[in-house]
Amino acid sequence: MVRMRFPKRYIIVLLTFICTNVCYIERVGFSITYTVAADAIGVNQANKGMILSMFYYGYVLSQIPGGWAAQRIGGRRVLLLSFVLWSMICGLIPLDPNRVTILVLSRLFVGVAQGFIFPAIHTVLAQWVPPQERSRSVSLTTSGMYLGAACGMLFFPSLVKHMGPQSVFFVEAVLGAAWSVIWLKFSSDPPRTDLPKVSMPKVPSRDMIKAQAGGVVAPRTVKIPWRRIIFSLPVWAIVVNNFTFHYALYVLMNWLPTYFELGLKLSLQDMGSSKMLPYFNMFIFSNIGGVVADHLITRRILSVTKTRKLLNTIGFIVSAFALMALPLFSTPSGTVMCSAISLGFLALGRAGFAVNHMDVAPKFAGIVMGVSNTAGTLAGIVGVGLTGNILEAAKASNKDLTDSETWKTVFFVPAYLCIFSSVIFLIFSTGEKIFE
Repeated sequence: MVRMRFPKRYIIVLLTFICTNVCYIERVGFSITYTVAADAIGVNQANKGMILSMFYYGYVLSQIPGGWAAQRIGGRRVLLLSFVLWSMICGLIPLDPNRVTILVLSRLFVGVAQGFIFPAIHTVLAQWVPPQERSRSVSLTTSGMYLGAACGMLFFPSLVKHMGPQSVFFVEAVLGAAWSVIWLKFSSDPPRTDLPKVSMPKVPSRDMIKAQAGGVVAPRTVKIPWRRIIFSLPVWAIVVNNFTFHYALYVLMNWLPTYFELGLKLSLQDMGSSKMLPYFNMFIFSNIGGVVADHLITRRILSVTKTRKLLNTIGFIVSAFALMALPLFSTPSGTVMCSAISLGFLALGRAGFAVNHMDVAPKFAGIVMGVSNTAGTLAGIVGVGLTGNILEAAKASNKDLTDSETWKTVFFVPAYLCIFSSVIFLIFSTGEKIFE
């Protein structure tokens, strides 16, 4: 057999990058198509918020089970099963805002299916990727989310206009099915060293088997230190920042189309390629953060702990000020610029808190990610739903939703959360391994 010219772990990282890309194409696609369909029949903002947030109710249910499943049966299998499930739902369910029950159930089940993805990805990457490559590998993988969101914002408004909202669901189902086939063909479990049969105990020891790729693989029978994870302050620092990151991201992802339509009186179709800039900026800054973090660590310019704190703080503080400035601009260019800066620096901050899962618990990265991403998913439930209620309350108070002043609360809440979270991470986080 001909040897590969590059390590197999590169293929794994590339496939997980495509995985997150397709997932966020689906999420942005639904927010765009549902907004168009709901506005066409006059659905109020509170009900829109309820439907848009329903995905996250399902998503939150499967985060910790996703980490557990990835630990027990392998991240590779869990990823495949997740994609098959949500792709089938997208391909079979019609988009009709009048059929609320079907929409609620379909978004709930898509959320459950996709909730297994990120814990499984972190389990796979912790097994395949050596410590000196983790920052840029995780950053590349997660940057797929933002490139997917950018692609969705660029192509789906025109697709909806010319082919109808249901066409977006068909495209999403095809993409999900295609990735599943590619993953099945080209992915594999990491190679393990074989233990001599004569010395193999009936009950596996706590010694970890090291993958040849340089990652660490925990035996699937190892007891998970739930109590230590739950009461760990460094883990809580990750959890708080994951919540804030996703609060800001999900609010902007789900409500920026409405802000453009109402606050700026500009349809997405009329914005051209500028509407994808915030998410494309996230793609760029996420990878910059990963490269910078690995450079600082491998060259020993800063410790792992200081590197994580530096990038997290810069990312979240700059993002906070950009969010505060966003409603001050009444032009499309100013709004796009502020949202691009805010989301871009949030993505930079992922080289702080997001990679930190594998710093503190490389053997249980999927579990810690499941706990952390549960908080991030709750942010989607709280943030997306709360934003709809804020706008509906403003409307009930006879405030004009076309006035950017009315939207200040929407953007100031995540800004204050960014400042608070960055302080928490500065005080309590660490780059040292704390779970054996």
